[in-house]
Amino acid sequence: MINFIKKNIALIWAKNHVKGTHSFKANSVKNQEELLLSLVKTAEKTLFGRTHQFENIKSIQDFQSQVPIADYEDLKPYIEKVKKGQRQILWTDTPEYFAKTSGTTSGSKYIPISKEGMPYQIAAAQSAIFHYIAQKNNADFVTGKMIFLQGSPELEEINGIQTGRLSGIVAHHIPSYLQKNRLPSLKTNLIEDWETKVDEIVKETEKENMTLISGIPPWLIMYFEKLIERNGKKITELFPNLQLIITGGVNYEPYREKMNELLGKPVDTLQTFPASEGFFAFQDDFEKEGLLLLTNHGIFYEFVPLEEYGKPDAKRLTLKEIELHKDYALILTTNSGLWAYSIGDVVRFISKDPYRILVSGRTKHFTSAFGEHVIAFEVEEALKATVGKFPAQITEFHLAPQVNSTEGLPYHEWFIEFEKEPENLENFRKNLDDEMRKRNTYYNDLISGKILQPLVITTLKKNAFQDYAKSEGKLGGQNKIPRLANDRKIGDFLETRRS
Repeated sequence: MINFIKKNIALIWAKNHVKGTHSFKANSVKNQEELLLSLVKTAEKTLFGRTHQFENIKSIQDFQSQVPIADYEDLKPYIEKVKKGQRQILWTDTPEYFAKTSGTTSGSKYIPISKEGMPYQIAAAQSAIFHYIAQKNNADFVTGKMIFLQGSPELEEINGIQTGRLSGIVAHHIPSYLQKNRLPSLKTNLIEDWETKVDEIVKETEKENMTLISGIPPWLIMYFEKLIERNGKKITELFPNLQLIITGGVNYEPYREKMNELLGKPVDTLQTFPASEGFFAFQDDFEKEGLLLLTNHGIFYEFVPLEEYGKPDAKRLTLKEIELHKDYALILTTNSGLWAYSIGDVVRFISKDPYRILVSGRTKHFTSAFGEHVIAFEVEEALKATVGKFPAQITEFHLAPQVNSTEGLPYHEWFIEFEKEPENLENFRKNLDDEMRKRNTYYNDLISGKILQPLVITTLKKNAFQDYAKSEGKLGGQNKIPRLANDRKIGDFLETRRS
């Protein structure tokens, strides 16, 4: 009876919530314009606001002319002042949290999360789940155990500001009504070594009634493989009531076939787009592609056409100016004190009513050693199409240029860790090259013009990518290995794991 009541309450909450979102979906452009001016007005007296003459900003155009696009290095002097305890720097108050992330050029990054910003992170996650419940008319998972594969919830303090990984911060905001159903235990969650942690999570969960599992795909795969190794059963045999997998951080599609193989049968997936800087989008319609952009969650968005990104006169477009099926660098202004901040993600709009996006890559993750500028969306779609014709199971892959070929012309080298290789790897390779040529005209011209030879596939030993992550101290949590690179740093390591 208690479970019946819980499910019905969840269904009522979910349907009422989704009804309440119609307004923001219909008024996104207006809401965004009003939000920006509100953020500027609020931060007028801050150091950043005074430096950039916020008192004179009366329009989006004023903002764009007075506040240049910034990366972490540009904002770092302000953040260092905040870390020292200074107030009224980027936002009206000191942050409630610093989300600590690992950067490649800046060392650790400290992303401020204000007392206004944190509730939106939680509300977005709840909204994603409510949309799932309402559309599926199913809340069975609320009666079982739920696991969130995440970083340690242990936080340090910097001048009164709680600091840690975003997933660890969020762990402190799980609603009380979910706490008793949540795994793993605090003791296990505090384990820093990822492999040890996953081993303990396996022991804690293998006999439980798991109904919801959340994490990024590479680490879900690691968890599932360990469960299968210990129990000799597919995941849906081990957890027959498993209803929902929530994932984010990377495109799920390249992992779908491998996940389904481990699961034993398909399980509903809910895709999300969270980051330390904010929770931007989630899958709101399970019959359509794309993620709903959250335009009323304290974040003002700008979009720079990818081909112009990094140029001093690059266009900065707002929602009403974007075009469908074009790639844009995502620029954020937030109620946590990030101003025209380039987060490094590339998005592509596939709908304007409502605004839905795909995450198509990273501004720094591309392959363009020969001017081709290949992005993640192109390689993922090419691989998906190829696997559709030549069935295979892929654990992970990485593309790097080989400029100094010892045999013939330079080429793109694809390092692929197969769970199951295609029957004919050469036909697979040729088709993959054809699919890439269809998607990137510059790459096609380089092949046609005999500047590049067709791509080369290097197959890898099992756990090659885990070995690389471990060697970099980035195994587990929200760490992701770039799918593309413009150099050989990752490729040279993977070369040592050739199968």
